[in-house]
Amino acid sequence: MSTDPQDTDPSAQPSPDALLQGVTATQFKAWYQERQYTQNIEDGTPYFNESGYQPAPERHSPSKLLRCHRRQFYQDHNAPEEQPDLEGIFWVGSKFEEEIALPFLKHSVTNQETYVQNSIWVDYTVDTAAGDLQLKGETDPVIVDADATPILPTEIKTKRSVGDVSEPNRAHRAQLHAYLIGLSEKFDIDLTTGVILYGSRESLDIRAFRVDFDPEFWQDVVLEWAADHTEYRVSQELPPADAETDWECDFCVYRERCGQGDRHVSDSGPTGLLTRYTGYPREKLVEFLEAYPSAKLTPSLAFEFRDLASEHGVYDWECIRCDTAYAWDSVDWDGDVTQPPRCPDCSDAESFGWLRGPKPEDQISGGEDCVAE
Repeated sequence: MSTDPQDTDPSAQPSPDALLQGVTATQFKAWYQERQYTQNIEDGTPYFNESGYQPAPERHSPSKLLRCHRRQFYQDHNAPEEQPDLEGIFWVGSKFEEEIALPFLKHSVTNQETYVQNSIWVDYTVDTAAGDLQLKGETDPVIVDADATPILPTEIKTKRSVGDVSEPNRAHRAQLHAYLIGLSEKFDIDLTTGVILYGSRESLDIRAFRVDFDPEFWQDVVLEWAADHTEYRVSQELPPADAETDWECDFCVYRERCGQGDRHVSDSGPTGLLTRYTGYPREKLVEFLEAYPSAKLTPSLAFEFRDLASEHGVYDWECIRCDTAYAWDSVDWDGDVTQPPRCPDCSDAESFGWLRGPKPEDQISGGEDCVAE
């Protein structure tokens, strides 16, 4: 059969316009999500693909130790996030570890008797004031000997710049401490030293810090935090907002729910959608609705996401004055959340009632439809 280009039927070739139909933000998002779904299975963490997954109150991830208790409480309960994931930063961090830090350790740090293992899983229990707690997670690269016994674990983080980094972050120290304990138990050794390596996303400069195991820090800070958080989970008590830095608040995905944002909200619980708030990214709304199949959209959100409203349903408007309920699309409203609709029944020239959706705590129960492990 001839392969001469002149024998090719031009009509069989896709046109640039046809090809360009696949180069869209929607297509990219679908491709990336499918890629992540597959990656979670290949990494042995298929539960990351489950909607509504909640860790057991006694289970802690080393990477989440010493976070703001309220932020972690919201995440544990699948509260709807108010910002999209920072996929770009996560991707750069992963690539820095895989393509820069790991080759650097192999080439310049190890010798003929030492090697670098990409990661090691740890899973162990510790005794605390809240009982036995489980710590489970995957380390960053670990320098090991010829028997694959750990010698020096690393914790690798990226920052925009490392020029002003003078000491390691407390949460990163806590994470490395958790790995030192877990590796010591797993391999029946006494591992007391690790390294935290910061890499700049802009210049690729690094800053490394030796970290020696500190029993007092481990007992009085890390384990106390874990015990406190477990007790908040067990009692279902909303923890205080206790971020150590303004940075954690500024970039928190629960600013509005917590009361740090622009909405007139404070100390909201972890369930339901905020009333008259329309800033949720679409993908986060979908995650929330899949986590709680009985949940619906608020009337305000239904105006923004009509297709989701058709699929998942919408809560009724409620009058704050007479308690009358109205279907979300039966009220004349332009969608401006700063000017909520008035109640058709009790509004008059002298007084009127505003309409709003149900409060978050009245929408769904805290543990409904969730999977705890």
